[in-house]
Amino acid sequence: MSLIHRLSPILTSLALLPLSLHAAPVDDAVARVQRDWETIRYDLPAAQREQRFEALAKAAHEVSAQFAGRSEPLVWEGIVLSSWAGEKGGLGALGLVKQAKALYERAIELDGQALHGSAYASLGVLYAKVPGWPLGFGDGGKAEALFRQALAVNPQGIDPHFFYAEYLADQNRTAEAVSHLEQALKAPPRPGREKADAGRREEVKALLAKLRGA
Repeated sequence: MSLIHRLSPILTSLALLPLSLHAAPVDDAVARVQRDWETIRYDLPAAQREQRFEALAKAAHEVSAQFAGRSEPLVWEGIVLSSWAGEKGGLGALGLVKQAKALYERAIELDGQALHGSAYASLGVLYAKVPGWPLGFGDGGKAEALFRQALAVNPQGIDPHFFYAEYLADQNRTAEAVSHLEQALKAPPRPGREKADAGRREEVKALLAKLRGA
């Protein structure tokens, strides 16, 4: 399987993260990155996404630098880099996901509970999707452990259930995958994330239909 093919699911895997209802400057800055990500991901044609994600990555890095010591900007900078990698493909994409991996790891060191434990889920996706040694750092065992950590923090979240289900489906653990997809569909809506929730639910339904039809 080509690197481009393996990395492309990362684009749709990461970035449906809730923000605090009591906005502080860091929340406002992260929210802007989040909204821009949604616009690029859901509203733009594929041909325009790589360049826009590249520009957004610079803005996201500025937010991380401005709010050094906070976990949330690092998570979102990682999400943007991962999404850019999904559009870019090739060895350049691998370099981007390695940068994203370091950002998620730092975010966990600072506050793994931030954004409902989304750094765990996002890092798990990288371990699940990126090729293993010698080309990349992919590792199924580490991916599963991270998904379980994400679910421990956010047991009702649509994202950790979906990401874990994708991994389980790839491991031919179909019954477990279906169970997590069903739980994902029961996840409560996230205020202000209507577009993201709708997109994720469609992905959940598509994978569920595929597994049930197999």
